[in-house]
Amino acid sequence: MDIVVIMDGPETVNPETDTSLSLILAAQDRGHAVWHCLAGDVELIDGTIWARVRPAVAAPDAAPPLELGPMRRLDLTQVDAVLIRTDPPFNSAYLHLTLLLDHLVDQTLVVNAPRGLRDANEKLYACRFPEVTPPTIVTADPARLTKFAQAHGAAVLKPIAGHGGRGVMAIHPDDHDAASIIDTLTDRGRVPVVAQRFLENVAAGDKRILLLDGEPLGAILRIPTAADFRANICVGGTTVASEIEDADRRIIDAIAPSLRADGLVFVGLDVVDGYLTEVNVTSPTGIRQLADLTGTRPDIDVIHWLERRVR
Repeated sequence: MDIVVIMDGPETVNPETDTSLSLILAAQDRGHAVWHCLAGDVELIDGTIWARVRPAVAAPDAAPPLELGPMRRLDLTQVDAVLIRTDPPFNSAYLHLTLLLDHLVDQTLVVNAPRGLRDANEKLYACRFPEVTPPTIVTADPARLTKFAQAHGAAVLKPIAGHGGRGVMAIHPDDHDAASIIDTLTDRGRVPVVAQRFLENVAAGDKRILLLDGEPLGAILRIPTAADFRANICVGGTTVASEIEDADRRIIDAIAPSLRADGLVFVGLDVVDGYLTEVNVTSPTGIRQLADLTGTRPDIDVIHWLERRVR
C-alpha cells in the first residue's frame, strides 16, 4: 500500500512516546510505502486533492528517528490510505485540512474521517453519553460554575479547545482563588468551559483505552505525580499496564456505535474511576507505551485493519 501520514514535522517526534512514528514503523514492517505530509502541503487543484509529500523512514533508535526523502507530489485519490495525525489544537488550519480531505470521500480511506473529526470535539463528544460520564455542565456563567462545584464538593474545569492538560484546573468551593480561576478560564463570563465533578480516585490513575474500529487494542494507566492531579504524560504522568474492566466495557459498548457511524476508527478514551471523561480523536497517543508495557504490537494491528479495509 501507499500510506500518506499527515502529521507535524519530524523535529517534533519523540521516539519514546510518538504514536505516529510507531504507525509508520509498523507500516514499514508490513512492506508498505509511507509518505510524510504537513497539513499545509495538501492542495485542491481542479477538483483533485494533491499533496506535497516526502518518503518517510522510521528508525526509533536513530537520530533523527524519522528520516524524510526528497519531495514529490502525489494525487491522494491514487493512494491507499491517508492518516490524519496532526497534533491539536483544532484551529482554522486544521478545519481547512478536514474540508479539503472531504473531497476524498468514497475514493481514498481517510482515518479518522474528516467529517467525524469536525463533529467530535474531544471535550464535548463524551457529553453525548451521560450514562457513562460524570456529572458535567458546559457554561460561561461564573455563578453556575460556582454552584456546580459547591453541589459536588469540587469540580474540574477544562477549556473546550484545550489539549494535553493545558488550562485544566480543579476548584473547591472554599478555595480563595476559585473565583479567580473561573474568571480567568471563562474570560469573565464570556467563554464557555466544561465543568465535571472532581473524581477523587484520579490519584489512582487516568486510564487511556485505545480503540480500533470500536474494539479495544488495550489500555494503559497514567498516574499523576504527587504535585499535580493531572495524569497527562506530557505533564509528568507515569504509565503502567492496565486491564479492560467491566466498567470500561460498559463505556466501550455505549460509545462504539457512534464512533463507527462517525468514521472515528482510531480513538483514545480517557476513563477515571469508571467514568468517561474525554474522547481523543485528532491524534490519539499511547500506542508506544502500550506496546512497551505489554510486549505486543498494537501498531501492527492498526496496519492490519487498514489492509483489510483497503482490500
